[in-house]
Amino acid sequence: MSTVAEGSPAPYSVKNPFPALHTVNLKLTGPASQKDTRHHEISLAGSGLSYKAGDALGLFPANCPELVEELIAALGATGEESVPGKDGQPKAFREALRRDYAITFADKKFVEAMVARGASGLAGLLEPELAGELKEYLSATDNARDYVDVLRENPGIQFGPEEFVKLLRKLVPRLYSISSSLLAHPDSVHLTVATVRFNSRGRERKGVASTFMAERWEGESRAGIFLQSQQKHFSLPAEGTTPIIMVGPGTGVAPFRAFLEERQALGQTGRNWLFFGEQRAAGDFFYRDQFEAWVRDGFLRLDTAFSRDQAEKIYVQHRMRENAGDIWRWLEEGADFFVCGDKHRMAEDVHNELLRIVEVEGGKSPEESKEYLEAMKKAKRYKRDVY
Repeated sequence: MSTVAEGSPAPYSVKNPFPALHTVNLKLTGPASQKDTRHHEISLAGSGLSYKAGDALGLFPANCPELVEELIAALGATGEESVPGKDGQPKAFREALRRDYAITFADKKFVEAMVARGASGLAGLLEPELAGELKEYLSATDNARDYVDVLRENPGIQFGPEEFVKLLRKLVPRLYSISSSLLAHPDSVHLTVATVRFNSRGRERKGVASTFMAERWEGESRAGIFLQSQQKHFSLPAEGTTPIIMVGPGTGVAPFRAFLEERQALGQTGRNWLFFGEQRAAGDFFYRDQFEAWVRDGFLRLDTAFSRDQAEKIYVQHRMRENAGDIWRWLEEGADFFVCGDKHRMAEDVHNELLRIVEVEGGKSPEESKEYLEAMKKAKRYKRDVY
């Protein structure tokens, strides 16, 4: 991952992150969008780090200062108290909450501590048969509770700052698919990130890393980053003439922008086909100019699915079905098939559609279709990066 001369300091890594500058923060979504998806560029200048298309970037973010202050107030603290940081060394409570500990969601361990302190109203949630109700209490859609909520609902229960941080999980780095080729952008790494914001229980909630990049990492401030190789399971084919089919709706398109930039920079001649989907073409067509320029040049075949632009929702798997014959021909001609994005719905829907295509277009039984895709996986021709 890194290009460091012999005798130089150890390369930057998850244990020794590089303090990077955030050089570009560009909103990709337009006024017609209901989302805030952004293009971020991070400088690698002076790091000695390198990456390949398909790799990921790890970021050590900081929590929202407003949430930190709400939590300090809910605990009746000042923020200046000395507490152990995640490395065990003492630091101010406020700084520890900002940089060392996860504070956006409460968990079962905290509920247990509340009950032990006398929050009898929560005791029932700890019964084994009520595990579903506990999950609903802590993380229900549009009604999730964080530490501030639980403390405010139980004002008679208090914790000292040191007692409190011992109940918390450490703030861990977030991993993002890289959306650039180092060959096209020397000393820079690009990310395509949906900014997470939602309201719950009358308060705005924020995704830690996505809003850190969108709102709080600017100017000369630096944040720790590292690069993680994904080449064993999510890399371009070794032969530049191999066709590739890529399915990447939403921010799942990120590594495929990197693949295309890489193939273009290397002058590779393999055919490229991208299925991209989002809500509305007017506000959610990420990198439209770049993709359409590649289409005009004959470098890219592009099929889009904008789900909200017609009465009946259309997704990438529907576009796959419309092009089933060509997909089968590409696979038989040796194409690699890639999927990136949501594993809970999209990736499963795409997989099922791919099975159907192999069965119908290839004239195979359901069992033979499964065997065909398994053989593709073993040959590293069917690759997924899902989350």
